[in-house]
This record gives sequence, structure tokens and C-alpha cells, in this order.
Amino acid sequence: MTDRFNTIAGWTLFAGIVALGFSIASGMYFQANKPHRPHEMGFPIEGVVEEGGADEGPALATLLAAGDPTKGAATFAKCAACHTIEQGGADGIGPNLYGVIGKPIGKHAAGFAYSADLSGHGGDWTYENLDSWLTSPKAFAPGTKMTFAGLGNPEERANLILYLRENGGGPALPEPPAAEAPEGEAAAADAGAGPAEEAGADAAGAVAQPEPADAGAATANE
Repeated sequence: MTDRFNTIAGWTLFAGIVALGFSIASGMYFQANKPHRPHEMGFPIEGVVEEGGADEGPALATLLAAGDPTKGAATFAKCAACHTIEQGGADGIGPNLYGVIGKPIGKHAAGFAYSADLSGHGGDWTYENLDSWLTSPKAFAPGTKMTFAGLGNPEERANLILYLRENGGGPALPEPPAAEAPEGEAAAADAGAGPAEEAGADAAGAVAQPEPADAGAATANE
């Protein structure tokens, strides 16, 4: 009786192991455990933006023109644990940031041990470079020692840049792009040009009319 029970239990265990193996093998083959994109997409849902198609938002120059350095001072509180910003301030974990805008990247604070990726980056701390750096320091200079993840809000970055500019100055702010006229106004302007052209044609016709014969004769006699 005991031998038969052991035999049945052994075959049952073996069957379970075989079933588990087939399940794992089929899952790996058909990738059932991994989400994948369907071969045919369904109907797009209104209001949902596809990946990579998000609106980039206002230009940096526009954000700087409308920004507030006072709000930037509040944002700088996140940086104050590592940086000072007053003129002549000591370096901390990070370099002093007074007058950093417009200076060479990774070489502003003399004697500070910048990472090789930052000191060898090249270029200056332009407004565009600062915006990229504040968005993601690791993306801007992968080997940077700075552990700050970055600021995802464009308005917050612009305000902080303006606060940095108030402490040490910097180049002139970039000019915001000119606003384009709405399509309706442009169409109205084109429609308004029609009567002016017709009036011009009438005036040209009036000039081209011949003078009366009598008037011509009188002029010739004089």
C-alpha cells in the first residue's frame, strides 16, 4: 500500500512539474507576460496626445520675459543646501553661483573641483544651456557629481534663471518670438485689400481717357 502511494505521489509530482514547464515555455515563446503593441491600433481617443507629440509650450525667451525673479528666489531654496549665491560667497558641496550666467561651463568658480564631464563640456552658461542643465543635470553632463534630479516646470526654471541673473548680471535677455496674427484676422485683412485694388483700376482708367479734340487743337495753336 505504501509503495503504491509513493508511486502515485511521484507521478503526480512529475505531472505537475511537466505542466509547469510547459506553462513557462509557452509564456516565453508567445511573450504572454510582456505587454506589446497591437498590430492594428484602435480608434484614437480625443484629447489623448500620442507619445512624442506633446506641445513643447512657450519658448524660453517668452518665459523669461514673463518670469518673476522673486519666485526664483523661493526656488533657489532647493539649491541653498549646496550652493551660495552672494558675491564672494564660499563654495559648498557645489560652487558659488554669483555671476555664473555667461561664464564658461564648469570653470566659473576658480579652484572648485568640477567633474570632468562638466568642465570638459565646452561653451558658456547661456540661458539655453542653463535651462537644459536645470531640466536634467544628468542628461546635460552624464558624469556630473550633482545629484539634483532637475526642475520639470519650465516657468520655475525661467524664474530661477532670472534670480541668478539678478545676482551677478548676465547677457541681455533673448527677444520673445513675434506673435502670429490669428487666421481670422489675416483673412479679414486679405478681404479688405480687394476694394482698394478695384479703386486703383478705376483711377488708372480715368487717366487713360483721351482728351477732347477741341482742347487738343487749342493747345496746338498756342
